[in-house]
Amino acid sequence: MSRTVYCQYLKKDADGLDFQLYPGELGKRIFDNICKEAWALWQKKQTMLINEKKLNMMNADDRRFLEQQMVQFLFEGKDVEIEGYVPPSA
Repeated sequence: MSRTVYCQYLKKDADGLDFQLYPGELGKRIFDNICKEAWALWQKKQTMLINEKKLNMMNADDRRFLEQQMVQFLFEGKDVEIEGYVPPSA
C-alpha cells in the first residue's frame, strides 16, 4: 500500500516515495514532502544538468551545486540553472 504526502512541488496530495532516496535531513524532508511524480521530474532535470554542465559527481563543488539546484527545484519552485555555473574542473 502506497503512502500519500502533500507534495510541496505539485501542491497536491499524491503518492509518496517508497523509501528515503537521499541521505540526511534533506532526504527526510524530501521523503516527507515530495511525491513520486515530482521526484521523477527532478531526476530528468538532474540528468540534464549533469550532462549539460558536465558535472563530476566525485567533485564536492559539483555535488553541492546539484543539491542546491534540487532544493530550489523541489521546494522553491525555481527551474534548474543551466547558464552561469562552470564546474571547477573545466
